[in-house]
Amino acid sequence: MSTPELKAVIFDMDGVLIDSEPVWQIAEYRVLSELGLNISMQDMLLTTGLRIDQVVDYWYARFPWKNYDNQQTAQAIVDQVVSHIAANGEPMKGVLSALNACRERGLKVGLATSSSSDIINAVLNKLEIATYFQAIKSAEHLTYGKPHPEVYLNCAQALNIDPIYCLAIEDSFNGLIAARAANMQTAAIPDPQQADLSKWVVAHKQLNSLEDLPEYLMYLRP
Repeated sequence: MSTPELKAVIFDMDGVLIDSEPVWQIAEYRVLSELGLNISMQDMLLTTGLRIDQVVDYWYARFPWKNYDNQQTAQAIVDQVVSHIAANGEPMKGVLSALNACRERGLKVGLATSSSSDIINAVLNKLEIATYFQAIKSAEHLTYGKPHPEVYLNCAQALNIDPIYCLAIEDSFNGLIAARAANMQTAAIPDPQQADLSKWVVAHKQLNSLEDLPEYLMYLRP
């Protein structure tokens, strides 16, 4: 079966555009450990791609703590991440070349992320890439975050492009499931330490980094 014509590329943000996944993991580990949870840094990988309130819910369901306040705990984590991005945020390899390749090929560009507006603004300002995006959608205030497809569907609608003509770029399995459920074409760029896991076969294509995207776009849109 042939691949539908490509008209738009929709990027996830954390771990795709900015090297923030380790920062999220450190912030989550610090805040949750201070609440008394007996967890490890490795455990933080279990919630990659989830919205921050879902992350807090996930750990509370497993290790309930006193005086539970999801919003307060989530905000404490977000504040640490925003602070780090503003001071030390670094783009992932190939961000500008990937965005320019989309622009040069006449593709619309969107952003679909689980992160809050605070994080989005911090990233776009730090990397100076806001002008590349015709639509920016967050799952922050949706009933469900990824792996639910709503944030991807909302982004495609804002771009006025049918989801089947969109390519979603994801680094997390939860995000990949969301994009597949939205009926989009998908490319996974997992963390190198997880790149050999069999679960990534769910993606239509696996890339090493965004540096590989311009060549893949030539294949999809000659």
